[in-house]
Amino acid sequence: MNLISTFQATLGATNRFDGIKPGWTIRINQRIKEGEKTRVQAFEGMVISHKHGTEAGGTITVRKVTDGIGVEKTFPIYLPSIESVKVVRKAKVRRAKLYYLRDKTNKEIRKKIRTEKTASTKKTEEKEASQ
Repeated sequence: MNLISTFQATLGATNRFDGIKPGWTIRINQRIKEGEKTRVQAFEGMVISHKHGTEAGGTITVRKVTDGIGVEKTFPIYLPSIESVKVVRKAKVRRAKLYYLRDKTNKEIRKKIRTEKTASTKKTEEKEASQ
């Protein structure tokens, strides 16, 4: 058994990003320790890349735009401080790495990415149509 597979076996952590695809908007709740206190901080943005699969060094890059400034965070998929990952919106994209979104504005991104309808949005649309 080589060192990498031994390390992966000792991780014991679960991959919280399992099934997440580029183009989806996700909310990641991460525990932050400041001095003696601990708090949970949320980071919501679009997944622009998923690298190295499910191995120990695998990462996922999430990008959001706040006040016209783009912020990207790279999360290791087995990071123990991640509490939860929630899918906010699913979108269909035709590339695996969405680095070209760094140069686009929010309006251009909305045009480029086709949003898939989830079960909750379909129900609300049906209610509105029946009224």
